[in-house]
Amino acid sequence: MTKKIRIGIAGYGNLGRGVESAIYQNGDMELVGAFTRRNPEDVNLLNESVPVYALARVEDFKEEIDVLILCGGSKNDLPEQGPMLAKHFTTIDSFDTHADIPKYFDAVDQVAKPNEKTAIISVGWDPGLFSMNRLFGESVLADGTTYTFWGKGLSQGHSDAVRRVPGVKGAVQYTIPNPEAVEQVRSGSLPELTTREQHTRECYVVLEEGADAKEVEQAIVTMPNYFTNHDTTVHFISEEELKRDHAAMPHGGFVIRSGKTGDGNNQVIEYALKLESNPEFTASVLVAYARAAYRLNQNGDYGAKTVFDVAPGLLSPKSAATLRKELL
Repeated sequence: MTKKIRIGIAGYGNLGRGVESAIYQNGDMELVGAFTRRNPEDVNLLNESVPVYALARVEDFKEEIDVLILCGGSKNDLPEQGPMLAKHFTTIDSFDTHADIPKYFDAVDQVAKPNEKTAIISVGWDPGLFSMNRLFGESVLADGTTYTFWGKGLSQGHSDAVRRVPGVKGAVQYTIPNPEAVEQVRSGSLPELTTREQHTRECYVVLEEGADAKEVEQAIVTMPNYFTNHDTTVHFISEEELKRDHAAMPHGGFVIRSGKTGDGNNQVIEYALKLESNPEFTASVLVAYARAAYRLNQNGDYGAKTVFDVAPGLLSPKSAATLRKELL
């Protein structure tokens, strides 16, 4: 019997639960356990027979886990946890603060490589699958422009960032593409669009008791890397409204490369996602790349990686021969 890839989950929120669910859909993997900063007794997994441990104990399981999937937030958790855990484990994470990816990559690489670990960072659908489609588009249509539209949907990273603003008890953030901008791009007219012209952002916020709404709103709309470059509207709602109207986590978007070939012929490449559950889909991408990380590490390919460094065939449980026969 082929040995299963042993997976650990670090952090058990919406993303961690999605990872657990995805593992059960992949027959070549097994879940060793989940690791949390909360009281382990208060965390209920989908499979109650799988143990939950304190995150502080995770290093005790270095020999029992092949790949540790990091499910913390990009704003505060991963910048600290990523380098710390990549010293001891082969890891996957979904770090999504685009502007800080080069710095984060270097921090993870300098600990993973000397410790013979493999760490694939910034895995998900953006960064991740959308990143690869931007690369494909630019490589194929050398004379052109790439456009990325997100939404309409709930952004996990931006929602997490809003929830960490002092005075915020709960919050979600929706990214909304400008429909006129999308149609301009699809027409092949190669419009020049600013970041502000492509999307708007809407935040629905529950305030802590006694919090100043104006101060909270200002902290949100001026947050670097998240809201400063977009028209952002902040709605203050009750906790009941948040639970009733904003529990679902849909998302999606488009990557469009519009360009010209030959004697000025217009060519448009479009890749689109429509997701009912953002965290479950992101988790499914993480789990596929966990398989690739395990294989890379087994082959002695150490250090930090991104989706650009991983051959697509490594994501599949199928053999190279089967992929050539069935999918090529």
